Amino acid sequence: MSQTTAPRVRTLLLLLLAVTGALLAGAAPVSAHAALTRSDPQQGAVVAEAPAQVSLTFSEQVAMSDDSVRVLDPKGERVDTGKTSAAGTNTYSVKLHSGLPDGTFTVTYQVVSADSHPVSGAFVFSIGAPSKTSVAVSGQEAGGGIVGNLYGFARYVSYTGFILLIGGSAFVLACWRAGSGVRAVQRLVVSGWLALTGATLAMLLLRGSYTSSGEVGDVFDLDLLSQVLQTKTGAALVSRLLLLAAAALFVAVLFGAYEKPDDEEEDEKDEEKKEKEKSDLTFGLAIGGFVVAAGLAATWAMAEHASTGLQTNIAMPADILHLLAVAVWLGGLSTLLVLLYRTPSLDPSAVSRFSRLAFGSVVVLVVTGIYQSWRQVGSWSALTGTWYGQLLMIKIGLVVVLVGVAWFSRRWTGRLLQAPAEEPVKVPVGATASRTPKGSKAPKNPKDPKDLKGRAGKKEPAAADGDGKRAAQLARQRAAVATARVKRLRDADPLRSGLRRSVLAEAGVAVVLLAVTTVLTSTEPGRTEEEAKAAAGATAPSEETGVALSLDIPFDTGGQDGKGIARIELDPARVGGNDMHVYVERTNGKAFDIPEVKVAFTLEAKDIGPLPVVPDRIATGHWTASGVQIPMAGSWEIAVTVRTSDIDQVTVDKNAQIG
Repeated sequence: MSQTTAPRVRTLLLLLLAVTGALLAGAAPVSAHAALTRSDPQQGAVVAEAPAQVSLTFSEQVAMSDDSVRVLDPKGERVDTGKTSAAGTNTYSVKLHSGLPDGTFTVTYQVVSADSHPVSGAFVFSIGAPSKTSVAVSGQEAGGGIVGNLYGFARYVSYTGFILLIGGSAFVLACWRAGSGVRAVQRLVVSGWLALTGATLAMLLLRGSYTSSGEVGDVFDLDLLSQVLQTKTGAALVSRLLLLAAAALFVAVLFGAYEKPDDEEEDEKDEEKKEKEKSDLTFGLAIGGFVVAAGLAATWAMAEHASTGLQTNIAMPADILHLLAVAVWLGGLSTLLVLLYRTPSLDPSAVSRFSRLAFGSVVVLVVTGIYQSWRQVGSWSALTGTWYGQLLMIKIGLVVVLVGVAWFSRRWTGRLLQAPAEEPVKVPVGATASRTPKGSKAPKNPKDPKDLKGRAGKKEPAAADGDGKRAAQLARQRAAVATARVKRLRDADPLRSGLRRSVLAEAGVAVVLLAVTTVLTSTEPGRTEEEAKAAAGATAPSEETGVALSLDIPFDTGGQDGKGIARIELDPARVGGNDMHVYVERTNGKAFDIPEVKVAFTLEAKDIGPLPVVPDRIATGHWTASGVQIPMAGSWEIAVTVRTSDIDQVTVDKNAQIG
């Protein structure tokens, strides 16, 4: 590699690592691809009697084990039986022990959505009346932490390996068959196979911890691995490993098929017959390679976004075509970049053929991408109002930039084809490691028995051996000088240099695009997120539409100077937690300095309450309380007890709609 090439390759590698690290470290833990839409009891509800079970309803089907849902009492002790069961469409329940005490209970859940991503969360409900609880729910979401980052990096490496493996092989078959004998191309494709295989094995080991505890120590837990193998994602990863074994055989045949040495008998064959044999071989390899590539792409489609939601029978084939188009385009681009820097004899027509192949891949990419975007986003509001939609717009922008840079590459390709053909540079014969002594005659056919018989028993002079080694050394030196001259001429070619710069820019954008795509596949689709919000809003509209409440209640304790107004402010006046402020003023509007204020909430229609609240005094005539729980929407009676002296006290009330 030349001195000018090495910094550029290092720069591209550093860009890859920087973008990957920024996206994987900056992204939040994997968002829930299945959202909790309702529960029974509901979040924050206060029920009169202990329920027999807790039910959870999700926006889509989830995978749930016996330990996926836990119900904890105020002391943190489990009160569920540990056995979950299906209780309807996307609804799952866990039974509770009998004789539960009054107080606040915490429900935690951790499941796996149909598109393979972990989902976790928690909520509370109360029996009789709310109480203090010792349960502290961990702030780390499922899919986060060190294991989550390692799993995300393995996903990126697996996509990269797939692209290099499929794209490099497609370039050789469709654009330049002679590339099968180029060592740099062989290393690129084999590196892709190794990267995909290693990443798949890593994901298989990390999967159990990734979807459960998130602990590094559980990566090699055989029980967790056994559970993973029984899931859809585990089956997809094992299938990928089996297909990679077939891919290894394909790569071995591909790089050996066009490199058979020509002997005299083959030289006498008709050129058309030889070309037909190579065409038949290419066709057979193309069919076999397409089957293996489509199978590898299907291992993603069968376990991720395409396997759940709308029109899965269309989405999965579209996802396979999308992945293949990306691999052919970006993998072929990587192969072309390597050839432009490492091979002096690249046929310009190969660049032209790849340009047409890349154009077809972009067309497939756009068509399938539009369909996937509609399916996953669903609305213009989700395109701008969800993280998935924003990432999708970034991806679209990068694709537009990549296509724009590719247009410049096509222009350089056209100029390269119109340029006069270069005369082939003659490389000395000694470049082929020949050790025939100078002046001696090499046998026409070393395998000829007559020739072997004539040479049998004859020993070459020692001097001849020395002359042969010297001649071979000089030949290699001349070959190195000739190769260096060819490289200088190649690097000085403005057309080839322009194409190299353009393709290098494409590769840089492609690295960023691949990183964004990896994060996109780990993000909750916009359509799912909005549907979950709509479903949650339908069951508890007050949680989404709460409006601050301000209520003035006049009072008169009957004592001297005992008249005033108690103002109650509740924000956001919805089901769940609220902030409450109480202001006590005299009739002239000045703050009233009194010793005590109490508030109680009662929902007579549901026989709930009174729920007492004792606010804290923070200033003259001003009391406050945070986390005031309103268990359900309705017309609540708000009673205020005002004490203006040791013996003067009154309770006044007023009704208000909360939620």
